[in-house]
Amino acid sequence: MNDSLISLTPYWWEAAPLSESAEHAIPETCDVAIVGAGYTGLSAARVLAAAGLSVHIFDKQRVGEGASSRNGGILSGNLRIGLSAAIRKYGVEVAVALYHEGVAAREYLAATIKDNNIDCDFQMNGRFTGALNLEDFEAMKREADVLNTHIGIGAEAIAKPDLPHATGSTAYSGGLLRPDIGMFHPAKFHRGLLELTEDAGAIVHGETAVKGIRRDDAGFTVETARGRVKAREVVIATNGYTDASDKWLRRRLVPITSRIVVTEEISGNLMNHLMPKRRAMGENRNLYRYYRPTPDGKRILLGSREKPFTSDPRASAGHVRAGLVSIFPELADVAISHSWNGYVAFSREELPCIFKRDGMHYACAYCGSGTVWAHWLGTKVALRILDEADGVSALEGIPKAIPLYEGRPWFLPAAMAWYGLQDRRKERKPR
Repeated sequence: MNDSLISLTPYWWEAAPLSESAEHAIPETCDVAIVGAGYTGLSAARVLAAAGLSVHIFDKQRVGEGASSRNGGILSGNLRIGLSAAIRKYGVEVAVALYHEGVAAREYLAATIKDNNIDCDFQMNGRFTGALNLEDFEAMKREADVLNTHIGIGAEAIAKPDLPHATGSTAYSGGLLRPDIGMFHPAKFHRGLLELTEDAGAIVHGETAVKGIRRDDAGFTVETARGRVKAREVVIATNGYTDASDKWLRRRLVPITSRIVVTEEISGNLMNHLMPKRRAMGENRNLYRYYRPTPDGKRILLGSREKPFTSDPRASAGHVRAGLVSIFPELADVAISHSWNGYVAFSREELPCIFKRDGMHYACAYCGSGTVWAHWLGTKVALRILDEADGVSALEGIPKAIPLYEGRPWFLPAAMAWYGLQDRRKERKPR
C-alpha cells in the first residue's frame, strides 16, 4: 500500500464539500446564542427560529467541519450499556424508557429526512454485530430476547451456520441483527440540515470562536472572536470539540479520537460476498470497530480507535486498515483511498445527556452515537426553551466531573491498553 496516495480529508467531503459561510455582522442582542454548528446546534436552532426567535449560531471551525461531517454515517442511536445490563443497573422502568427514547430518536430522524426531502443517501436496512466467540453469541441471543420483549424491534440472533447470508467474514461465532438501524451520508445530511436551519431564519457564524460566556441580569453576554452579543438563552452544543472556553464542561467530557479508512473501489462480486446485504456492521469489542459500504456500494468504510503512541495519521490509517483485513482477508491487496479522524465525547456515565446548568442548556456525551442523539437532543433543548411538554427526556442528567482531569485525557493510553487486552481475551475463547 502506497501511504502517500491516501487522502487525509474525509471521503464524505467529495460529494458534499464544506462551503464557506457568508460573514454576518454580530448583533448586539438575540434571543438565543448557540455554540456549535453541528447536528445538535442546527437541530436546536431550526426549531427555535421556526418559532420566531432570533437565533445566532457560532462555530470556531468552518460550519460542519467537526464530527457532523466526519462520522461513519451509521444511525444506531446506541447506548453503551445493553438493555439487560441497564435493567440490572437502573430497573426495568428507567431502562426501557431509555431504550424507547432511542427508538423515538431514530424514527424522528427518519421523519426529518423524509418530510424535508433531505438528499443524504438514507437507508434503513439494519445493522449486524458480530460475536467474537461462542460465549458472546449466547449473550447476544439472550439480549435479542430482552430487546424483543421490552422494545419489540425484531432483533434476530444469527447462528454461525447462517452467517454467510449476513457477512462473508469468518471471524465471528454468530451475530445480532437489529433491523431498526440504518445509514446515511453524514455530510449531505449536515448540508441539508444547515439549509433548513437558515431557511427558518437562524444566522450561522462560521470560524467565529466563542471565547467566554458571562451571566448577567438580562441573560448572558457571549464573547466571540468577532465581537460580543447579549442573549436571553444560551445552548452549548460542542460535545467532543469542547475547548478551554468552557472549563466546567471540559472536566466532564473525554474527547476520544476515532479514525476512519475507506477502501478503493471493490468489484461487485467481491462486495456481494463480503457484504451481501450492504448493511451497517460492527463487532462486540470494547474497542469498537464499525464498518459499512459507501452509499454507492463500491467501497468499504471502517472506523476504530487510532493507533496508540503515534501522531502519524498514515501510521494510524495502516493500523485501522489491518483491522479491516483481519475481518476480510480478501482485502489484503486492496488499497485505502481516504483516512481521517474526528472526536467523539464520553462521560463517566457513558450515557447521552441533556440538562440545564447556571441558566445554560446543554446536550452532549453521545459516546460515538451522535448521528441520532445529537439531532434528537438538540431538538429537545429547543422544545425546553419554548417550554413545550415534548422537551422531556429520559436522558436528563448532569455528567459528573472526572477526578484529576482538566481536559487532557492522560489516562486514555492505559484504558485503551486494558480494553485491547480484554478484546484479545475474547478472541482466544472458543469459537
